[in-house]
Amino acid sequence: MKLLILNGPNLNLLGKREPELYGISDFESYYSKLEKEFLEVEFEYFQSNHEGSILDKLHEDRWDGIVMNPGGLAHTSVVLLDAIKAIETTVIEVHITDVMKREVFRHVLLSSQACIQTITGKGLAGYHMAVQAFVKV
Repeated sequence: MKLLILNGPNLNLLGKREPELYGISDFESYYSKLEKEFLEVEFEYFQSNHEGSILDKLHEDRWDGIVMNPGGLAHTSVVLLDAIKAIETTVIEVHITDVMKREVFRHVLLSSQACIQTITGKGLAGYHMAVQAFVKV
């Protein structure tokens, strides 16, 4: 099974940015743990702060599944929603924090409308849950 882990804007700052919300671990360390735990999965990891780069990666459409944390793009990007709708690959959306307990503008998740599942508020463990959902399929 081939899975893409796709992180959007500001997720390169995990461990540094607002640690009271996002924790103190960087994503690369967590990603290594995922690779070691799910040996049956061939992972690819991509992070970008640029919406167009994220869309280009989605358009490659060459994985069995995508675990995506679009960051703030989830709340604002109709083009991201359209890109997910346009591909054949199944997408599970992950948000580290519980967006429904945060600012009201974060309650709208445009991109999740095209995803089969949305996991929020589980910290980095949300990625594990998403990978596990793909492995069980």
